[in-house]
Amino acid sequence: MANSFERIYAVVKKIPRGTVASYGQVALLAGNPRWARVVGYALHANPDPEGIPCYRVVTKDGRTSPAFAFGGADIQRALLEADGIEFTEDGRVDMTKYGWTGLG
Repeated sequence: MANSFERIYAVVKKIPRGTVASYGQVALLAGNPRWARVVGYALHANPDPEGIPCYRVVTKDGRTSPAFAFGGADIQRALLEADGIEFTEDGRVDMTKYGWTGLG
């Protein structure tokens, strides 16, 4: 699993400030589209929260994680807002506006 976690962390490090990626997208870019849950496990075990911005990973429909590893969904939302990301009235990130393409 360590190798898969390293691949996941490498992808997450590339997510630019002001954008988010979904768990499935990170899994795909890390080499296995079936790793969405593994992405969650890896982010929960994040050894370097300063260098690996796991808070930039949300669900495919833009929801934050209720079990965000570093203090809950409110902390994840605050970190995303500090990155310049706005939330819809129903508390989601607009994936069309803020979703990372993974190409840059």
